[in-house]
Parts: sequence; structure tokens; C-alpha cells
Amino acid sequence: MPHDSLPRPAAPQPDLAAPPPARPAQIRRVLRLFRPYRGRLAVVGLLVGASSLVAVASPFLLREIIDTALPERRTGLLALLALGMILTAVVSSVFGVLQTLISTTVGQRVMHDLRTGVYARLQQMPLAFFTRTRTGEVQSRIASDIGSMQATVTSTATSLVSNLTAVVASVVAMLALDWRLTLLSLALMPFFVWIARRVGRERKRITAQRQKQMAAMAALVTESLSVSGVLLGRTMGRAEALTRQFEQESDNLASLEIKASMAGRWRMAVIGMIMAAIPALLYWATGALLALGTTPPSIGTLVAFATLQQGLLRPTVSLLSTGVDVQASLALFQRIFEYLDLRPAITEPARPVDLAAPRGEIRFENVSFRYDPEGAATLSGIDLTVPAGSSLAVVGPTGAGKSTLGYLVARLYDVTEGRVLLDGVDVRDLSFDTLTRAVGVVSQETYLFHATVAENLRFARPDATRADIEAAARAAQIHEYIAALPDGYDTVVGERGYRFSGGEKQRLALARTILRDPPVLILDEATSALDTRTERAVQRAVDALADGRTTITIAHRLSTVRDADQIAVLDGGRVAELGTHDELLALGGRYAALVRRDTAAEPAAGASA
Repeated sequence: MPHDSLPRPAAPQPDLAAPPPARPAQIRRVLRLFRPYRGRLAVVGLLVGASSLVAVASPFLLREIIDTALPERRTGLLALLALGMILTAVVSSVFGVLQTLISTTVGQRVMHDLRTGVYARLQQMPLAFFTRTRTGEVQSRIASDIGSMQATVTSTATSLVSNLTAVVASVVAMLALDWRLTLLSLALMPFFVWIARRVGRERKRITAQRQKQMAAMAALVTESLSVSGVLLGRTMGRAEALTRQFEQESDNLASLEIKASMAGRWRMAVIGMIMAAIPALLYWATGALLALGTTPPSIGTLVAFATLQQGLLRPTVSLLSTGVDVQASLALFQRIFEYLDLRPAITEPARPVDLAAPRGEIRFENVSFRYDPEGAATLSGIDLTVPAGSSLAVVGPTGAGKSTLGYLVARLYDVTEGRVLLDGVDVRDLSFDTLTRAVGVVSQETYLFHATVAENLRFARPDATRADIEAAARAAQIHEYIAALPDGYDTVVGERGYRFSGGEKQRLALARTILRDPPVLILDEATSALDTRTERAVQRAVDALADGRTTITIAHRLSTVRDADQIAVLDGGRVAELGTHDELLALGGRYAALVRRDTAAEPAAGASA
């Protein structure tokens, strides 16, 4: 990798996915995707079979024209036979359109099922999965991998059935015409199948490499062309280096695309050339039979046989090519199945507990937590009680486990040991609906969708009226600002909300949480990145939001937690001190030292401002 390329995080942990299935098992799994649509596929099969039988009838009509109608000058019979050939062409075309419509519909439904299945499974994955996986990789699997399967999924089933039926019907018809010429025509078929299987394995390997490269390029685009990525690249003078890296990734992809397109192309072309030359071999064989004194086929039989043999060329080559495409597409299916096989670490219990009206009491009982089972504990032996309607502030140095404590209440992670209780019920026993209604989280990193202000706020409560939205905005002290915008609540916030300042985005996030109205509120350093003036405005909104709720505030600036009912000082993942502001100051321990640090920092910050 070039020295100026972007760093790449580690891939998802291998234990998140099941091991790759054996190839037969994988093929059976692919076939199961079509099971809900077997009725429609049966109709396609009937249409294909009927179309193939109708198409095979045409050479027999041609034989009768050459051997009977023309020599005997039977114009009536000639007209009927000619009309029959026209009807077979019309019927075959109509059947072909119908089978294409049905098979394409089935294929698109299967792709829809795959896309929604992968998306739903990713929505169930814990936060840890997304911290280890590049966003572009996830997007590539949903968009690129499934999109690349479109031709295989939408047409493969029909192609296999129609071509196989055409081949079988043609061979049976050829045997009925002349068994000697049939054996001559099919002598090289095992060799053709062997070549196709080898080409298929080669394309499968190249397809897997190509999709990985496409995922890498998608990840680079997602990271470097986001608003944050562009700002970082330009301010760090890395735009040219990123362009070079993208150029290299694109060049690698182009090379793999060429390999994928040309893999086995010459070998498949040789098959086509040999099969196209077989009619000449048939004519030679007929002459040889005549020279040997053996009864040769009639002229009509020979022409009909040559027509059938030429008709056999297209479905045979198509059948071999379809087999190649199926083998190549197994690499794509494997990548999708890897995501479908992910096992969510956080699941709803079989019989979840629903709380109709949560009061909001939070209790930590001997709680310990590790991000890495083999690593050091982030939290250890935490025992805290937050009565309903009261407030707890959590302070401490960076890395003490403050944010993790809040994440455990919202069940973004599960405890390693101990229990987190909401109204006396372990949060692991609660239904997801109860937990999301009961616990609201406002973090330092506010996320806004590229949508209108109203749509961003209504994300918390889709049924909220405009009056509800405005009331929430007033409570968050952002209504006047929004109302003054030219489009008001219909203003599009821009990618990740970059049309708004940090304080404005934070108040929008507060308004969104107010609209949801949770009895328990987790404030994860919601004002730590703001300037003093903006912090005061946001803090007033926070105070309004916290009124009457159980509030756990993870704080960096101690000025925001002085009035908390309890203050817990974390150090090394343990509760080092617990009490009110005055009690902890009188104790003269870690909290008092943090207050002295903040007091000393405030004049310096004011002077620099």
C-alpha cells in the first residue's frame, strides 16, 4: 500500500460470521432463495417447455416441405406447412416474452429480499461491529454485490430451464431424424463441459477479488468525499494524495474488470467455433455414408438435422456460459451470506418484559464491562442507584469509562458481569420497544440526516404534528432561529448538518429527544465541544429537557454538573468518589482536584477568547 494512503481499520472480527459453507450447501442455500416464488417458476417452466417443443417442430415441418410438398408439387400441403412454421415462430416469441416477464419479476423480488435481509441484519448488529467496519464496505455489499448479481438472479433460472429443455428436445428430435448423425454431433460435448467448468472456477476467483476491490474503492469514496473528509483533506493538504490513491484503486479495479471479462473467453470461443463447424462435418459424413454404400439420410432429413444442430448451438453455448456465470456468482452470494450469517450480540429475549409507563429508576449492580474479552476491564464493580426523577453526574479523566456507563443503560452494549436495572428489571429482559421509549441519548457527536429540519426532528416520532415539533424546538431554545430561516422548518440541513453550527445542531438534537419524551435521559458530554456562550444556551435547553426526568450526565466541564443530586467520580473503571458537589469538595479528593483544574482553566480560556 502506498505510504500516503488512508489507514484502514481492522476488518470485522471473524467470530461475527459463520464459516463459509461447502459449495453444495451454498448452492442449496441459493436455491432456497427462490422457494417463495416456486409457483411463478413453475409457470415459467411450463412456458419454457412449451416454447422448446414448438421450436423443435419447425425442422420437421421443413423436412416435409423439402421431401414431400415440393417434389410432389402439393401446393395446399406446402401452404399449411409454411403457415405452421410461421405460427411456431409467433408462439415461441410470445412464450419468450411471458417467461422473461415472470422470471425477471421473480429475480427482482429475490434481490429485494437479499437487500432488505442484509439491511435488517445490519440494523441488529451491535455498535462494536460498526466501529470495526468501514462504511464503504457495508454500502458495497448492499449496493454493488447484490447489484452485480442482477443478471444471474433475474435470468439464470429461466436460462437454465429454457436452454436445458431446448437441448434435450433438440437431441431427442435429432435422434428421431438420424441416430448416426446425432452421435457425431454430440461426440465433443463432454470436452465442452470440462472446459466450461474450468472457466467457471477461474471467473469465481476473479469475481471475489473484484468485489473486494470495489468495496475498498467505495470505502475510500465514502470517507474522503464526505463533508468531514473533504475538510480534512484540504486543510491537511492531502487532496492530491487522496486523488492518487483513488487513481491506484481505480486502476486495480479496471485490471480486475478486464480479467473478469476475458477469463476463459478464448476457450469458450473455441467451443462456439467447433460447434459452428459441425454442419460441415455432417455434410461430409453424409457423403462418406454414400461412398460406403450405406443408405444416407434424405435431403430433407439432412437439412432438418442441420437446422436442429444449428439450433442446438445457441442453447448449448448459453447453457455452458450460464454454468460459468453461476460459478462466478457464488463468490457474490458468499459475500452476502457472510453478512446474513452475522449473529447479533444484543438480542431481545424470547419473552421480553414491557413496561407501560417506566418511572425511570436506574440501578447498577456490581457492573463490569470489557470491550475485548481478553483485554482489561473498562468498568469494574460499579454499584450505583439513580432514583426516578433524580440526576447523576459522571465525571473523571479521559478513558475512565464514563460514556460506556451511559451506553450500558441504553443497551448499546451488554454488561460483562452484573446487571443494569430499569425500574427493577434487567435491561436485557426488556423489550427493545420499551427500552427505546424509556431511554433517550444525546451525545457530543450530533448526527443529522440530509433532510429538512422537520424531517430530522420527526425521526424521533414520525406521528408528531407541526405543533409538537415547534414545541420541542422552543423547549430546546432553537425555534426562533429556525423560524427566521427563509424556509423555516422546511430548510434542508445539508450533509451531516453542516449548514448549522455546533450549538445549533446540538439544540436540534435536544429538540429531537424532547419530542420523543423519554423518562430517562443520557447526556454524553453534550456541551463539551461548544464555546462558553453557546454552551450556556445549550445548557438552558438541557436543563429544560432534564426537568422531571432521570438524568445521567457524562461531563467534561464540571460547571454543568454542580447541581446534580449525585456526582460519581470514575477512575480506572471504578467509582472513586460519590456524593454531592459540596460533599465532594469538602472531601478534598479527586473531584476537588478536577474543580481546581477547571477553575484555573476558565480565566485562561476567557483570555484566549
